[in-house]
Amino acid sequence: MKFFVDTADVAEIKDLAASGLLDGVTTNPSLIMKAGRPMLDVIKEICAIVPGPVSAETVATDHKTMLAEGRKLAKLAKNVAVKVPLTPDGLKTCKALAAEGTMVNVTLCFSAAQALLAAKAGAAFISPFVGRLDDIGQDGMHLIAEIMTIYRQYPHFETEVLVASVRHSMHVVQAAKLGAHVATVPPNVLRQLFKHALTDNGLKAFLDDWAKTGQSIL
Repeated sequence: MKFFVDTADVAEIKDLAASGLLDGVTTNPSLIMKAGRPMLDVIKEICAIVPGPVSAETVATDHKTMLAEGRKLAKLAKNVAVKVPLTPDGLKTCKALAAEGTMVNVTLCFSAAQALLAAKAGAAFISPFVGRLDDIGQDGMHLIAEIMTIYRQYPHFETEVLVASVRHSMHVVQAAKLGAHVATVPPNVLRQLFKHALTDNGLKAFLDDWAKTGQSIL
């Protein structure tokens, strides 16, 4: 499974990239707002840090303007994945950009039917939002299972399932068990994957015993 981090915080991205864990980055208008910097500058900087796909989202709702925005974003760096919404105009834009060789991430997916349409439109990534479905009493991971089942029936589909709106580490584990290609996670959730009480307790015991030896490796 690939790990993308869902943030526009450059300092966080640099820190996580140093661990070798990051395969890409996803951003959206809300994350850009939190960054408090011009969007194009932020995307360029992130693309220079992470060699993998960096999602940059269009904000227009009509096809003509969305396509123009997508083309401008795609020119920022070779690893930009233009993000478009799962709407009729978004899928038209996806098809046009994909035909030009641009990676497209189709976002705000909430049904298997929508995911099927995105694959047919040539999306590089489909982003089902599991946490938001959980929030309204539906099972977000069931949607991932449905999409994976459908995509496996059609080997010619090249669209990767990018699990989004991840709220906790178990979302990541469940998505991996289902065979999802990518999970995009907030920095705090990515760090949760490291944590286990027995690891912390075991390390403390080893270090306490080592201290008693009075030795030093260096």
